Amino acid sequence: MTETVQVAIPRKGRPLEAVLERFAAVAGVETVADDVSSTLRYEKAITKGETTPDRDVYERLAAYSDLSDPHRPEYTLLRDDREGKPRRIVFDSVTVPLDGVTVELIGREEPFRALRTHEFGLGFDSADLVLEEVVTLGQAGVESIADVNARIDPRDTDVRVVSGLGDTVYHTLLAIPEVLPPGADLDRGFVTDYEGPLCISPRYERLVRAVLGTRALDDVEFVYPDPAVEEEAAIADAGLGVYLTMTGSTARENGLVVGDDLFPSETVLMENVAETGSAAERLKTALTGADLETAIRPS
Repeated sequence: MTETVQVAIPRKGRPLEAVLERFAAVAGVETVADDVSSTLRYEKAITKGETTPDRDVYERLAAYSDLSDPHRPEYTLLRDDREGKPRRIVFDSVTVPLDGVTVELIGREEPFRALRTHEFGLGFDSADLVLEEVVTLGQAGVESIADVNARIDPRDTDVRVVSGLGDTVYHTLLAIPEVLPPGADLDRGFVTDYEGPLCISPRYERLVRAVLGTRALDDVEFVYPDPAVEEEAAIADAGLGVYLTMTGSTARENGLVVGDDLFPSETVLMENVAETGSAAERLKTALTGADLETAIRPS
């Protein structure tokens, strides 16, 4: 008898597309992945006012979902956070087969928290959330998946990070040339010896403390960019900062030196170790094969 594993995944955005791409790669469900991605991109364009639909939201929802076919994606309606709180169609669920396991991918607004409350044994969410919410701060920084899991208090949560999906941008050190001594590298060691302001987004303060370690931040003062100013420009004004980068081209256009990639902002597979069984273990193995590119590798 085929076993069923329910997996919590994001309802929209880049993390959802990363999950769908991984399942397309390992389970051969490219058509399903393309269907969901194209549908949600169209719905996002409607929500942002970039296109005008020829049907109302309920007609589109009925057209997208077919409850008679369990392998066809289903969608649901949520209130968007944008001005006016418009209704937005988002992913709800789909069933796919993989290595003798029936996998039910179920959309959640906060998959990480659904794992923490033991609703699921497996799920996908941003690695950033783990650092922001459950990783214990220490004098030394976090550099690897092993560091992340070692810093999770088992009394606080049973959730652990398994592996990343490779949809990677990095929390990267950026600085103006004037703050760097001749020949100095812009790395963690530099921050340890640095005294002065460090510009970051307010939401990433705890993450940056976890990644760099409290010892490196003894003489550092966090400053935050004005919402009306681009992050790279704010970092240039402060002299040093941490920001999400992919190529670093925008940072260089603002006269910044691109330093070390501190930690990948990546969609990760997570497990609640108190809730996983043999079928979930087989699924984990299929999803984290050695030939699959990730920034955060299994430990």
